[in-house]
Order: sequence, then C-alpha cells, then structure tokens
Amino acid sequence: MSALCTESGILELENSEKSGCRSDSNSEGSLDRLLPAVATTLSPRKRTTSQCKSEPPLLRTNKRTIYTAGRPPWYNEHGTQSKEAFVIGLCGGSASGKTTVARKIIEALDVPWVVLLSMDSFYKVLSVEEQQLAKSNDYNFDHPDAFDITLLVHTLRKLKQGKSVKIPVYDFTIHGRQKEWKTVYGASVIIFEGIMSFADKELLKLLDMKIFVDTDSDIRLVRRLHRDITERGRDIEGVIKQYNKFVKPAFEQYIEPTMRLADIVVPRGASSSCYSSPTLVAPAEPNRAAPNSNSNEALRESEALL
Repeated sequence: MSALCTESGILELENSEKSGCRSDSNSEGSLDRLLPAVATTLSPRKRTTSQCKSEPPLLRTNKRTIYTAGRPPWYNEHGTQSKEAFVIGLCGGSASGKTTVARKIIEALDVPWVVLLSMDSFYKVLSVEEQQLAKSNDYNFDHPDAFDITLLVHTLRKLKQGKSVKIPVYDFTIHGRQKEWKTVYGASVIIFEGIMSFADKELLKLLDMKIFVDTDSDIRLVRRLHRDITERGRDIEGVIKQYNKFVKPAFEQYIEPTMRLADIVVPRGASSSCYSSPTLVAPAEPNRAAPNSNSNEALRESEALL
C-alpha cells in the first residue's frame, strides 16, 4: 500500500527516516484531493517567519501541480533508494528577489517534487545580550557567523540523500526561533536560497548548480525598507541604520565576490524574463546582461511599494 506524505498537518508520517514509501501513478491525483485549491498566479511574498505556514505546500500551473513540501524517501522496484536530489543554490543580496526567482524556477522545472529551503531558517539562537543588540538594530545578521552553518549543512545533506528533516522556523519579529519545527521530506529537486549560500565550502560541495540573483542596490534598499517596515514592524531609521552599518558592507565583502562562483547570473532579479530559458536547467558560463536603467527602475518600484 502506498503511503502518501505531505507537509505536517496534512498527513503525518511516523518514523519517516526508518521506513521507505513507495510512489504510484495515482499519487498526484490523490494528493490533489487532500490539498486545498490555490490560485495559479504568484502573489508577492509576505511573511514574518522563515517558513510561511499560511500557504499550502504546492504550486499549481495550467499544466501540472508541484508539491513544495517534498516527498518521503522512497525505493524503486529493485528495493534500492532513489538517487540523490539535484540541489540548486540561489545566492544574492538582501531583498534581491531570491525567493521569487526560486518560485519561478520551480514552475519552469518539469518535476513533481521540489523543496525550497531558505537560509533564513538557520539564524543562530541569540543570547540575551544579542537580543538587546538586535532590538536596537546593532546586531549583524548579515555575517556568516550569524548562521548555524553546522545545522544547515547537516540538514541539506540529509535532504539531498532523500531523508526527512526537521527545519527551525525563525520569527523575524522577535529575532528568534519558534518552538515548533517544520518537517520537510526529500525531493527530486532542492532549491536552497540565502544571502550566504556560497560563503561556506561545505555548502558549496552540496550544490549541483549555483545561480546568483544580481539586483541593483537601489532596488534592494527600496524592497528592504518596504518589507521590514510593513511586515516586520521596524521603523525607517532603524532599517536605514542597519543597512548602512551591516547590510551594504556585508554585501560588498561576503556576497558580491561569490558571484564569480555562479554557473548562472540572473540580471535584474525577479523582474528578469529569462526563467524559461534552457540555461536554467543546465550549467552555463556566467553571462551578465547589458546595464539597465537602474535609477528609473528603482524609482518605479519605490512608487509602487511606498
């Protein structure tokens, strides 16, 4: 009997790491009946946690349904476990549009099982002193040491092997992890996104393809202002202070230099029109597009957002 497994709260699978699950031709249809209907168009991301619980674990297009909670580890007809997942790493500056790019790539891929793993989930637990610094915008969240890299590498490695994992849920409004962690299962493709996705050697070893989302700094600042003020309860002075003190220097020191490691560079971030290109499913040499009118684009986006 096949065991259909989705995100916790829809169908619970006990002892998922010890027992395999077999898939059958009716899996997608059966899951469709269990999950609520969602719109086929992408909506802007609004979240206060690293794992948004308000969205169902799937994307639907006109042609197919893509399950973004992953699948349990399964075995083929010979009794051996399925091959490792293909891991796509997405890197880029804060508010460059990495999550939006990831969702567009998910729609373009011809696979039914995809996991989106955010590096935001792996911020370290802060001490009391660090909590106070965070409240006054004096804690550096844009440094490699702000992340629990050990836990992240362990989690990504297990997902790549097709095993289920528990992922922390980080709450940006309180600068801390929630008590309940989210269960995620292995998948055919894993998309891992974060500002420091390429900053650790062990992480790089797990990535089969590396994509850098290159968005103009003016546009990123406008997006960050809107996001942190409207979604995370910050004030404009605090956001600008944090940006000048930590975000901008970190991008120049740690993030931008890793662009040279990318197989693909996506210019103009989420506004780019290249997601259906064959280069997104096969490695390619980094190729940056001609400069765009960044100031005009930033002005248009700021008028739309603010």
